[in-house]
Amino acid sequence: MARATGLSPAAVSYALRGLQVSEETIARVRRAAAELGYEADPIARALASGRTGMIGLLCGSLEDLWQQSLAVGIGRGLRDNDRYALILDAAGDPRREYMLARQLRDQRVDGLIVQPVDPASPYWGELCESMPVVAIGDALAEAPSAGEVVFDNRAGVTMALEHLRARGHRRIAVLTPTRASTPDRPADVHVTAEARRLGLDITVVTAAQSAHGAAEAAGALLDRPADERPHAVFCFADSIAYGVYAAASTRGLRIPDDLSVMGYDDHPMSALLTPGLTSVNWDIDGIVRAAVRLVVEAVDADGQTTRRRRVVQAPDLRERGSVGGGPAYATGPVSRE
Repeated sequence: MARATGLSPAAVSYALRGLQVSEETIARVRRAAAELGYEADPIARALASGRTGMIGLLCGSLEDLWQQSLAVGIGRGLRDNDRYALILDAAGDPRREYMLARQLRDQRVDGLIVQPVDPASPYWGELCESMPVVAIGDALAEAPSAGEVVFDNRAGVTMALEHLRARGHRRIAVLTPTRASTPDRPADVHVTAEARRLGLDITVVTAAQSAHGAAEAAGALLDRPADERPHAVFCFADSIAYGVYAAASTRGLRIPDDLSVMGYDDHPMSALLTPGLTSVNWDIDGIVRAAVRLVVEAVDADGQTTRRRRVVQAPDLRERGSVGGGPAYATGPVSRE
């Protein structure tokens, strides 16, 4: 390779790893490598550079279809940057999340992208000290993460609850994947505060992110007497909303005539339901681009910077047919103050 390019062996090595040389030199060396059919030995490259080319991706729960889409997008985005994703599933369990995060660190991944189940846990501080970590969804409290792509949950929750209130709904069930062991997630905290401000009667219930598990949780709510049954269900994942659709169908309840339903991540499948699911959209493509960029920049910086990069993702409402008029809607316009 050095003879073919007229460069020193060191320059060729740097160029193949994308380090310390110009973009022109990198392109020149990679063209020569392609013409010669050269492939770098990944083990030798890892030993020489101290990097594996692997980025850990720790998902909160891959039963959630939106998180599956996120994993696909991040895997492809990392591949476009000559990295590979090692994808693991915390299955909604904080203890499993901790165990898998430590395993990824011990396997010497270059960095970690995580959608944390328990963003307030103290173990993130230890992990962030040993490798670049980028959080998606919620910031890691008190941990020096390399970057974060956080959702403006205050805006998203307010948008959803105000929409339901404006349509005349007062008795609302909120289905969340959050467990009792992780009670301080920002979206869950804010939904309680906003319900109080808007004068809503809410019931917060933990639901699995699988359609079957969500259907069981929704069924318990829908089996209540009519005067106690919620008029609307707000789900903190579209996958949970799909379970609500299933539970309503088996009980002969029509959406939105008998029950209104809202989601929170606008998975592509949501537009295909009958009726289509009204949901809060978070621009998954933008999240993928930001997370990949932040982790690649942090890995390439090789510890030379400690400044945390923060991207705040704003939501928008995708109205479809799953929210109808509630009992208060027929009495006239509803104030949003």
